Amino acid sequence: MNLTVSASPHIRGKDTTARLMLDVVIALLPALAAGMLFQGPRAGLVAAVCVLSALAGEWLLRLVLRRHNTLPDGSALVTGLLLALTLPASVPYYVAAAGGLFAVVVVKGLCGGLGQNTFNPALGARAFLMLLFPACLTRFPALGSALFLGELNPADVVTGATPLHHMQMPALPDVSLLDLFLGRAGGCIGEVSALALLLGGGWLVFRRVITLRIPAAYLGTVAVLTLVFSKGDSPILWMAYSLLSGGVLLGALFMATDYATSPVGPLAQIVYGIGCGALTVVFRYTGLFPEGVTYAILLMNAAAWLLDQYLVPRRFGAGKEGAQ
Repeated sequence: MNLTVSASPHIRGKDTTARLMLDVVIALLPALAAGMLFQGPRAGLVAAVCVLSALAGEWLLRLVLRRHNTLPDGSALVTGLLLALTLPASVPYYVAAAGGLFAVVVVKGLCGGLGQNTFNPALGARAFLMLLFPACLTRFPALGSALFLGELNPADVVTGATPLHHMQMPALPDVSLLDLFLGRAGGCIGEVSALALLLGGGWLVFRRVITLRIPAAYLGTVAVLTLVFSKGDSPILWMAYSLLSGGVLLGALFMATDYATSPVGPLAQIVYGIGCGALTVVFRYTGLFPEGVTYAILLMNAAAWLLDQYLVPRRFGAGKEGAQ
């Protein structure tokens, strides 16, 4: 008797890639809306440029490689939107377009494609842009200065210090925790409002797109380390500002939980989240730039396969030998 064995998984479900990506897009909309509300309509156009360039890169790559069109799965859309949320609203449009193309063509497409890429495409593109255009990615609009669509040159924008810049001095930010929670603070488009990010993360958990293992381990590690190694007069306040400032929430909820670049096993996911949190604090405390989320997650992306290999769950009824 001839048996045809197909690739796993063998259990069919209703979830599809397109449906999962739609849930992620819905979850990101509150953060994008908050960015546009507090930083002006230019934030929305930066997002549109990132998304369109990502979609164009996906289409061109599939055309050159003579493979079927994958635009309907929505992965390029999500990549472009995630990249936009990691950029300042004042970033030049050509920089945003270059980032979208690099994310989809190089980090995702040429490194294995959907589900097989080693590094998170949006963060890989942000690291690439930081290498080429550091000034553009470290200038943030001053609080209360709404940016309009016609402002093409970031040099024309009034810049201001973000909460993380104050903490690098070190000093507590000059904005309240409530302002950070709601979005009345400087920063990248998608990191200004903790409330918006938590709403989006809650949607992903509700839809079972992600679990809380990685975000909880990530945020818990940042909380413990910043509490123990506080630089301010109040360890509790320093910890709270560390959690609400910068891209920690965006990274923990949307970047570190990427299916393709994070571990599969439960224990491996917890260790992965702890590693992301620990590296974030190390980079923030010792790095040249005040933020450390991008490189922390990218380094742990590279270690994800190793964690899955050595932290395999023990099979039910099997001894130590059976867990190998």
